[in-house]
Amino acid sequence: MMTFENFYHELLDLAKKYEKQNIPLKIEKDLENNIIKIFGENITSIARAKNGLNDVTELAYATAEHHPYWNMLYNSSEIANSVLEKWKDTLSGNDLSDIDWALKELEQTLEKIKSKKIPHS
Repeated sequence: MMTFENFYHELLDLAKKYEKQNIPLKIEKDLENNIIKIFGENITSIARAKNGLNDVTELAYATAEHHPYWNMLYNSSEIANSVLEKWKDTLSGNDLSDIDWALKELEQTLEKIKSKKIPHS
């Protein structure tokens, strides 16, 4: 039977084939969670951060709003998205205003969680 780990090892063999053709690939694995990431040679730290944040943002959008931590995840990811989008630029007044609003939302949600001692769902 084929397992995810078998797939990973076959993928490494395929990557070696491309490396012999001067196409270097970086492969990261988390076999426990069935995750493999493949990066090309020109990947930057910012691009990797944006890619990882996309997964967090997707979770924030997909999580039901009734979950007590939803607002914290959503607003945190929105702040991080704003910062990464302007990493090599300057945050505008509107950007700073949006971040300030998200921080206030985070603070309000944190206070609600503290006061209600809500267990996570």
